[in-house]
Amino acid sequence: MDRLLEATARAERDHFWFRGFRRFVEPLLVEATRGVPGARILDCGCGTGHNLVMLRHYGRAVGIDITWRGLEFARGRGERLVAQASAAQLPFGDETFDLVTSFDVIYALDDQTERAALTEIYRVLRPEGQILLNVAALKVLKGNHSVLSQEVRRYHRRDLREKLTRAGFSVERMTYTHFTLLPLVMAVRFSQRLTGHKESDQEVTVPSAPVNTVLTALLGLEAAALRVTNMPLGSSLLALGRKKRF
Repeated sequence: MDRLLEATARAERDHFWFRGFRRFVEPLLVEATRGVPGARILDCGCGTGHNLVMLRHYGRAVGIDITWRGLEFARGRGERLVAQASAAQLPFGDETFDLVTSFDVIYALDDQTERAALTEIYRVLRPEGQILLNVAALKVLKGNHSVLSQEVRRYHRRDLREKLTRAGFSVERMTYTHFTLLPLVMAVRFSQRLTGHKESDQEVTVPSAPVNTVLTALLGLEAAALRVTNMPLGSSLLALGRKKRF
């Protein structure tokens, strides 16, 4: 996990995947915080803390992460509102937050911990508060990065919807992402399967400038399309849910 965090810290500002991810997420952040001035936001599994900068455009954001190395990177960026904690046992009172985000975290949790994390997120959200998740998608895309990120599972749309519903959320929006790069991802992961999966940070390394520019542009087009429609497939799955008021 430390190797993944170090690779992420080097790449997340410029790498096409992260640039595309932020463009996919930001419209949902606008939607989730509309009409909530000074929204209280928790990033659950904040890693290096890079996404906290983005989240602070939409409210008052704090982060937790289980890894000490991730928090070292975050504090090195000047982040002070971060703490070491488990997503399955959040150190906050009931109904503290308006929005909880968790980006590429729960797919690395075993089944019991995953359920506990969703239950905890539900607990710390105010009534009608929202959850924004990003997870790895499609089992066929398991590859070397899966080993590096200690991936336990990859999700299909129905899987994630059932888990969110069981935890008490109503699903407001769910879409696959990185659809435009799916042929490339499938080719890479298929070749990795032929040679045997092994830990590698190659996919979290910024490619040459021309390649990075082209792939960033493709994801920009996809981000524009996502404003009006959902993607039918993709290497990631993005979901926005709401805590039901009983």
